[in-house]
Amino acid sequence: MVMPQAWSHPHSFIAMQVTLVQQDDRLTGLKMHWVMDEITSADLLYDAGKAKPDSVVWKKLAAEVMANVMAQHYFAEFWHKGKPVKFGNLPPEYRLSREGNKAVLEFILPLDEPQPLAGQRYTFSIFDPTYFVDMTFASEQSLHLPPELAQRCRLTLKTPNPNASLQTYALSLDKADAPPADMDLGRQFAQTVTLLCQ
Repeated sequence: MVMPQAWSHPHSFIAMQVTLVQQDDRLTGLKMHWVMDEITSADLLYDAGKAKPDSVVWKKLAAEVMANVMAQHYFAEFWHKGKPVKFGNLPPEYRLSREGNKAVLEFILPLDEPQPLAGQRYTFSIFDPTYFVDMTFASEQSLHLPPELAQRCRLTLKTPNPNASLQTYALSLDKADAPPADMDLGRQFAQTVTLLCQ
């Protein structure tokens, strides 16, 4: 017996962590650590079988998953002074691995140009526009600064609180439904991370 709720949006859940990547006092990217839920992970782990972590099988799966992420503009938006910051085309590193019954994707989301940190404020959000995938940071503990930035930068997390009718609508969508693109459903549930540096 499948509960009707099981087919409503979202269908996949990704628990995220992020670590800032910097070089010479400039922000160069975001190191992502995405843990997929068991159901989302099942196909990937089935395809990987008993392959060793650094085998061709895992590398091929990682490349497929990464290609999907890149096709969606990394599911990310990054802002500085009200303007979008462009991302680089290719992640300098990425890998897919297994944690128990969950698949874990790790990659560096590169910024096209290194961004100054001193006295700057940036915001970013990571979300699926259709809200098919629920992508969340559990808490501010999921946001990490490299030790050299810990003294003068801080990261804060804002989680939206969509109204009840929007939540009901999202839950009413079944697997075949997609919300209208102009509704931007995912953005309305998207968390915002703010980076503030002295």
